[in-house]
Amino acid sequence: MIAVLQRVLEARVSVDGRTVGKIGPGLLALVAVEKHDQAENIQRMVERVLTYRVFSDENGKMNRSLTDTGGGLLLVSQFTLAADTTKGNRPSFTPAAAPVEAERLFNEMLTLARARHPIVETGQFGAEMTISLINHGPVTIRLTS
Repeated sequence: MIAVLQRVLEARVSVDGRTVGKIGPGLLALVAVEKHDQAENIQRMVERVLTYRVFSDENGKMNRSLTDTGGGLLLVSQFTLAADTTKGNRPSFTPAAAPVEAERLFNEMLTLARARHPIVETGQFGAEMTISLINHGPVTIRLTS
């Protein structure tokens, strides 16, 4: 499982011009489910996303997590993060989980995140989405589990 976290002042995801998820200050997490991922990967990734310290404390050090700040979490499925780019000039998506399995595991992640954090929004799995964000810092972190 791969997640790219972006610390944001705000983020929004739209499908066909309609907003389907939006947050104020917090994290946008683009998430790819890979073929070998299982429930343990989901649990570990949710834990990392919620507790990874990317927010500044009173001394300006990245010492606070999303759980500490109470900010929003916008989870967006993005299978292209699982691309194999080692050969040629076109990505291969063979490392990505099959769509049915990826959707099941992504929904598990969403359910677990919502059970553990008060503000969790999402995009629409499998749809062509438009994401707007104001990256704060900028801070962009790649996590794997």
